[in-house]
Amino acid sequence: MLQDRGKRRIAILGSRHVPVVSIHLVELVARSLAQEGHNLITSGAQGVNSAVIRSVLDVDPSRLTVLLPQSLDRQPVESRDQLERVLHLVEKPENDELPLPMASSLCNQEIIGRCDQLICYAFHDSETLLSSCRTAEDMGKVVSLMFFD
Repeated sequence: MLQDRGKRRIAILGSRHVPVVSIHLVELVARSLAQEGHNLITSGAQGVNSAVIRSVLDVDPSRLTVLLPQSLDRQPVESRDQLERVLHLVEKPENDELPLPMASSLCNQEIIGRCDQLICYAFHDSETLLSSCRTAEDMGKVVSLMFFD
């Protein structure tokens, strides 16, 4: 896919809890895709999503869209500085009253609807992420699922 000359909208989603060595792999993939001219979509959580944001902001901030499951005010303080640098940030204040897992699931569905391809980094018990991958496959999206365990 990296050598495909067509520009794609690629969603990268993943776990909040990631081994440090794996973060470097996520950053490398995200950076390479952005340098190739692809547009990346992710959410605002720590871990994988934060690594994607950091990498694409370093390459070309215009190539990044971040959809939050709730409003920016509901995001952890440590995430807000990074998120405030994102040019294309979509907040969902209408989900502020929902439990975070439900809001995250809705957010992931919207992200999948906006992409051509999904790359997901998860653990075998990451129910929300695995459900998102099944949804993407059902929609006919190209799905690459990589496990940390």
